[in-house]
Parts: sequence; C-alpha cells; structure tokens
Amino acid sequence: SWIELLKVMHRSSWITENNDGQTLSRSTRIARKPYCGYEQQRLSKREQAEEESLLAALLWPKPPDDEIPFVQSTDPAHSDFVIVKPGAHFKVGDQLEVLVRMKDFRGKPKQYGGDYLQARIHSPLLKAGAVGRVVDCHNGFYKVFFTLLWPGEVKVSVSLVHPSEAIQVLLRLREERPDRVYFKSSFKSGRFSETTECNVCLPGDLPVCNFTDLYTGEPWFCYKPRKLSCASRISHAKGGYQKGLLTQEESLFFQSDVNIKMPIFPSGPDAVTVNARDIAEDPNVSPSGYYYQDQWRPRTHRIHHFNESEDITKCLQGKVIHLFGDSTIRQWFEYLTAFVPDLVEFNLGSPKNVGPFMAVDLKRNILLRFRCHGPPIRFTTVFSSELRYVANELNGIVGGRNTVIAITIWSHFSTFPVEVYIRRLRNIRRSVIQLLDRSPKTVIVIRTANVQELGPEVSLFNSDWYSYQLDSVMRKMFSGIAVHFVDAWEMSLAHHLPHNLHPNEIIVKNQIDAFLSYICPLQT
Repeated sequence: SWIELLKVMHRSSWITENNDGQTLSRSTRIARKPYCGYEQQRLSKREQAEEESLLAALLWPKPPDDEIPFVQSTDPAHSDFVIVKPGAHFKVGDQLEVLVRMKDFRGKPKQYGGDYLQARIHSPLLKAGAVGRVVDCHNGFYKVFFTLLWPGEVKVSVSLVHPSEAIQVLLRLREERPDRVYFKSSFKSGRFSETTECNVCLPGDLPVCNFTDLYTGEPWFCYKPRKLSCASRISHAKGGYQKGLLTQEESLFFQSDVNIKMPIFPSGPDAVTVNARDIAEDPNVSPSGYYYQDQWRPRTHRIHHFNESEDITKCLQGKVIHLFGDSTIRQWFEYLTAFVPDLVEFNLGSPKNVGPFMAVDLKRNILLRFRCHGPPIRFTTVFSSELRYVANELNGIVGGRNTVIAITIWSHFSTFPVEVYIRRLRNIRRSVIQLLDRSPKTVIVIRTANVQELGPEVSLFNSDWYSYQLDSVMRKMFSGIAVHFVDAWEMSLAHHLPHNLHPNEIIVKNQIDAFLSYICPLQT
C-alpha cells in the first residue's frame, strides 16, 4: 500500500510550505479579540504591511471541525514513516526524502494536516546530526527532506511534538489568555509596602499605574497600590502561572508519553548508507549546519573551534561585549566566565540568575556584560532601576570595531499575541539599524530560539511551537540587515542530547564557537 501511496503522492501538486518546513496554507484565521490596544497600535503603512505579512506567514492549517474527539486526534504510536527509495545509491550532498503517514487512536488515516513535527538525521557513532525540512501535504501525509551531509550509516528520526488538535488549543490560549503568566511589582515607602499584579495590559476597571516606556512606547501596567504612589515601585517579579486553562477534553491532547514529543516509528528501514563525494555540495539548501564529532559546522562559512581559553582571550582582546536577553544568553556569560580564568566576574551585588553581571580581564582590556531584556520577563526579582529595554540600551552604545553585541529575545513572549513580539523586535531593529549606521564596524549577533523539554503544563506556556513561530518572525524581521545569526534552534534540535530550555554545555560551547567566529573570522 505504501508503494501505491508514494505514486499518488508523487503525482500530487498541492504541497506548500514556509521557509522552515511546516505548511501554512489552507488555514482560517482565528477570530481576533482586541488585546488591550495592541489592535490599535499606531503603525505606518509600511509597518502595517509588514505586520500583516508576518502574521499571514504564521497561519497554521486547522482541523475541519472545531471540536475533534480525542480518539480521532493524531496518535504517534499508530502513525509511521517510510524512506522513499531506501536502497538508492546516496552520496554526500544528495537529498533524502521521507514520507510520514498520520493515523488517529483508532488506527484510521488522518485526512487533514496541521500536526507539528520535528525531524533529524543522525549517526550516533560519529556524533553527527542535522535537522530536516517538514512539508505538510494537508491530507494526513507529511514529506520530510534531509540534505545528506556526511558519509556512513545515517539514521532518520521523526517525532510528533503536538497533534493538530493541540495546536488549535495553543492558538486559542495565545489569543484569549495572554494573562496565563502573570507578573507582580513591589511598592515601598518607608515602612509601608504593597504588591500588585502587572502585565502588558490588565483587565477590569481598577486604577492602574502606567509604566509604558517613553522612548519605545512598550506598554506595561500594574494595578495601583491602595496606599502608595506609582513612583514607589521598587521591583518586578514573575507572579506565577494560571491553572485550569483547559477543558477535560482539551487536556487529553497534552499527555506525556502519549502525544507530546513522541517518536514516530518507521514501517521499514530507518537508515541509509551514504557514500563520500569528491565535489563540494550546494550550501543553498537547508539546513544551516550540522554536527560532526559533536562539533557544529555551518554550511555557509567555516568556524573556528575555541578549545583553549587563550584562544578566546586572544579573540576578545580590547573588546567590550554586551549580552542582552534572557537566561539562554546568560548561559554565554556563565560559560565564558567559567572557561576563561582571566575573565573575572566583578560582583555588582545583583540577584543570582537575574543580573546585571559584569566580568573583566584587565590585562587584555576585555569587558563582558550581561543584562536581561525588559518586561515581560519571568525572572524572580529584578530591581525597577534595572528594568531596561534592549532598544534603549543599544541607543546608549557608541559602537565601533571593538564593540560586540549579542541579543536573544523569545522565550518570555510565548504567552502573548504575536503583535506584542513584533512590536518589541521593531523597536530593537530600529536601534540596531541606527547603531550600524553610526558605527558600521560594530559586530551584532542574534541568538535564535531553541527547542526544549515539554510536558503537559510547559506546553501551554512555552511550547516549541510557540518558540518556532516567534523565531520565524525574528528571522524575517532581521533578514537583509548586517547582523549575524547563531542558529541555536538547529544546534539544539540536531544534537543527540535530550531537549532542554537551557541546552547542555557542549551545545553552549558550539554556540560560543559560532559567536566568536563572527568576531574573529578564520583567515581563509
């Protein structure tokens, strides 16, 4: 039956995809609820057109009915995949095609798309791995394309991250429950202190303190304390996560060991043999890079592996390095200060894991700084005076060939409508362009999002699907600008280690190698 299906699939021509694989056509827009002024942003015609185009590219295929019973939802255990032409003579640089067939819990074939899949090829003995490009055929079938990048036995792995029925729930939560992570601020004056709830916007008619940023227009509000003034705010913190977000039926779509990040097994061979090739392969096809012997190799340029601390200090001599973002770029600060003995952390008395942090190497004139991005940020306690927006910080940097800036911003935006994220990136992008305009030799690097471990609860707040959507927005918004990317997404997905919001040290080391190679490119 697989042979017949392959012939039918080959003849079909109704396949569309976006740049990273999952298909985004034949979808219907979710009914938008105005989200606290986000619908009423004052946008120029150009900004409006860009926002519409970005949102249109994120549209996701919907199931035919609003309420699909659990037994008719995608079951990874009943689903399977086949390698198309497994016995073919493959060489490095060739494309490998895999066909995935989805079934429900009754074992019946699915007739529609919209499942979120992740796929990789790997050779465990070589510690090699690369991601695949997934294409949704809208009929329960998915094609996955891999570029074969190293010789030897290469295995295929495909997993279902979420069934299409779960994605609809994630969409609903993103639009209707942006309050599902809430924040708080402490207000203090003399002996009196109060704590109130805060967010990008607050429901109800209670009086609020408006902490909207004067320069970027980034909105932020807290309920007004009963006795104290708004000016007495001393700190910001994560409040918590709302419970009871799902109906009983919806919660069935989010079960560990059932339908969250579960492997889909092959119904035939799961590996092919790849032979070496003499000529160079074409780097224009995805993926952006691959692992070989646990070292990341980008396909567009060569990178240097900084295996000794002296290599790093030599590269960073005379430089000021600013790291802006969340805990996933704080990992860079932690890695560098741990690995390079001469880079000594200067104790600023900042809260642990929050910052700001600073490290110096006086002998070689190196300054390394980390600062978290502005709210929304789910950190424990950030002093109000340290709540800064990345765009404003960039405006205060002179720049030049000895200035290096790395930015990551994604994880703390996953619970909000995408417009909230687009606005933040628009502000950061404007400051990046102005900085490069006045100091074109400044090195600016953006660290992408990464995949993480998912369970029933984490999925509702920080699913890879949310991260994937935000990441594709970020890549589009910064394309064509003189910034460099560290593809943390592929580097976390292609690796053999389990997914983790804070990737393992070997993955961080590869991110740092990629980052430093932009500052000190290999002389070719």
